Amino acid sequence: MTRERYQREGQPSGAHGQGAPPSGALPLPTLRVMDAIALIVGIVVGAGIFRTPSLVAQNSGGGGTVLLLWSLGGLVSLIGAMCYAELASTWPNAGGDYHYLRRALGESLAFLFAWARLTVIPTGSIALLGFIFGDYASQLLPLGDHSSAVYAALSVVVLTGLNVAGIHLGKWTQNLLTVAVVVGLGLVIVAGLLSPPPNPPPVTGGTPGGAGHAGWGLAMVFVLLTYGGWNEAAYISSELRGARRGIASALLWSLVAVTCLYVLVNVAYLKALGLAGVAQSDAVAAELLRRVVGPGSAQLISLIICAAVLTSSNATVLMGSRTNYALGRDFPMFSPLGRWSARAGSPVNALLVQGTLSLALVGVGAITRRGFETMVEYTAPVFWFFFLLTGISLLVLRRREPDVVRPFRVPLYPLTPLLFCATCAYLLYSSLAYTGTGALVGVAVLATGLVPLVLMRRKARQPRNPLHGGRTPWGLGRQRSA
Repeated sequence: MTRERYQREGQPSGAHGQGAPPSGALPLPTLRVMDAIALIVGIVVGAGIFRTPSLVAQNSGGGGTVLLLWSLGGLVSLIGAMCYAELASTWPNAGGDYHYLRRALGESLAFLFAWARLTVIPTGSIALLGFIFGDYASQLLPLGDHSSAVYAALSVVVLTGLNVAGIHLGKWTQNLLTVAVVVGLGLVIVAGLLSPPPNPPPVTGGTPGGAGHAGWGLAMVFVLLTYGGWNEAAYISSELRGARRGIASALLWSLVAVTCLYVLVNVAYLKALGLAGVAQSDAVAAELLRRVVGPGSAQLISLIICAAVLTSSNATVLMGSRTNYALGRDFPMFSPLGRWSARAGSPVNALLVQGTLSLALVGVGAITRRGFETMVEYTAPVFWFFFLLTGISLLVLRRREPDVVRPFRVPLYPLTPLLFCATCAYLLYSSLAYTGTGALVGVAVLATGLVPLVLMRRKARQPRNPLHGGRTPWGLGRQRSA
């Protein structure tokens, strides 16, 4: 595909939809649908599936309810994915959600989202995944009192370096790690299905903990958190071959694969340990392998979880930098971030800044000595707030731009996006109601984005500079890119 044709098919040709970006290079379609599937599966199937099943079991009414909740989680994720598939196939763009928010809700909200992506969402996710990796790597080879933080920092540095080296190295790293994770989960599934029933027999009814609708609602929060991450596919839509057709297929098949894996893993857990055994275990996969394989399986499960975490972390590093690139492409104040390296096939400056901020958050987590919990609290409310706004953007764009060609259209519109928005609103409430001071810190960091926003608006009121082609320094002003 030529660069000219690529630009016509949805990628803005530069900083303001006019001219070339600061570096003169553009993101080109270098990823196949299978690469996208590996990225999505890799970022979704992280460490959560090795921890949250026990929390879901504690708040369910029985083994059947557990499996129903995990199936519903896949269905709800698929509903959201169909909303994203319409947006991404209609406007493939490296900015992902940022681009949709800007078209639908204006530059101010889009800028705050990009600021959140720069300072809170992917950086916090990279840091918390680093701490999970550090916890399990420390079981294999401890490195002293701050072993977890040291491993977390190393994971940030190494994965950022791989992606700075080039998109091809980054995507093959992702593909290999995803295969390792799926093989590891397959081992857990086979071991559970072939295991003898627990003694006493498994619990099939009743509840070991929370019961009723409140318990099921909390369980659904954990389920949907474990399914989280599929939306990151939007950030590579401009780098996907045949993006207008391929993005929907990538989302559909990846979520079908993840749902099957999650349901089968929970079937294995329940068969081997029973509902009460799953609910009482803090390391359910390790407990399963210990029962079936023996005590030496602890190191095996640690290796599997390390691979799972690195898979999610690498995908977050790769995709998270794309919004930072879009921020620099559209706002002159951040123009160094908008330089795309033709050699590496990636936004190198954006990757380096993202890695630096992630390392700073690792330091914060090391100081609090609650690395994982602090980063979850830090990211969750901001994430679900903008997820909700992206769902609203689909509704706004359907009404504002009804004649735009949409290669993929959300089925059962408007019911599907309305259901997605309601789910996001519920999880936004939950992330504020059930988290601690870390959530307030995340919201406060988001609020600091108002400072550069006000500064850019002040500059926008200055007389137009003919050197900028008549555009204000604010960015796109009232324009919307193609």
